[in-house]
Amino acid sequence: MKVAVFSAHKFEKEYLISANTNKHDLILIESRLSADTVSLAKGCQVVSIFVSDDASSPVLEKLNLLGIRFLALRSAGFNHVDLEKAKKLNIKIARVPEYSPYAVAEYTIALMLALNRKLIRSHYRIMEQNFSLDGLTGFDMNGKKVGIIGTGKIGSLVAKILFGFGCKLLAFDPFQNESLIKQYNLTYTDFNTLCRESDIITLHAPLQNETEYIINEESISLMKQGVMIINTGRGGLVNTKDIIEALKNSRIGYFGSDVYEEEEGLFFVDHSEDILQDDIIARLMSFRNVLVTSHQAFLTDTALRNISNTTIQNIDLFEKGEKIQNEIVFHEPPA
Repeated sequence: MKVAVFSAHKFEKEYLISANTNKHDLILIESRLSADTVSLAKGCQVVSIFVSDDASSPVLEKLNLLGIRFLALRSAGFNHVDLEKAKKLNIKIARVPEYSPYAVAEYTIALMLALNRKLIRSHYRIMEQNFSLDGLTGFDMNGKKVGIIGTGKIGSLVAKILFGFGCKLLAFDPFQNESLIKQYNLTYTDFNTLCRESDIITLHAPLQNETEYIINEESISLMKQGVMIINTGRGGLVNTKDIIEALKNSRIGYFGSDVYEEEEGLFFVDHSEDILQDDIIARLMSFRNVLVTSHQAFLTDTALRNISNTTIQNIDLFEKGEKIQNEIVFHEPPA
């Protein structure tokens, strides 16, 4: 089959080619899918997209006119896809439900430690031959209370790692994992209690209507002075403007994020020669107690191999007309 692979980054191309083993004609397109680039998929039967691509209703309409019947997502998340529209157009969608929860969990801890021990600031000092330790004091992770919002596969692994550090664990999730309670002495609680009692809060919930901006002015007001917040989930879980205000008054002491609510068109692209047009993220990055990275928590050799293998398998099954285990099925909301 002829497959248009949008947002084909340099870091993933060799993995996709290797997984494909010349079965499909992969058209590797560096541009992200948008209303302006849809025409690049002309002549293809399948389109593969990344988290930064636009699969909104207008784009799906144009893909439909080109005869595209299948979207192969190279991600677990699918909030960038209009599922209702895809169903109406009879466009099937499959995702990569699991590629390496260890990659994201380990990266989450890396952000915590880097912020706590001020590793970035220390590195830049050393590069300037400044070997002073003033202003670099951190805290022991042992004994700190960490609130985990979302205890799915990634959140569960974060709990496992933090238990090894000697942290006290709180969690908020509508679905409780009994094994976490038994193995790591984790306590499930309500959201407000988690906000009030946690020294560190880490986000691993999916982005849904009920979780959008779950971290906002109101919830931040409940938190301890100087709390650390880590987001390796989705940018829309936090209201960035409220985060900035809380950083300014020191309510938030540390903020680490691998995602951003307006990352579309910004992340995964080299803008080093451009003037940054997003004033919000520019202000966010001006704080010394903030660490922002460009959606790279997933970026390990294992994850890239798994993403590529599963993506090609999904395409194989579609071509054969067989059941796709990873297909996303849209369910009508209750009346």
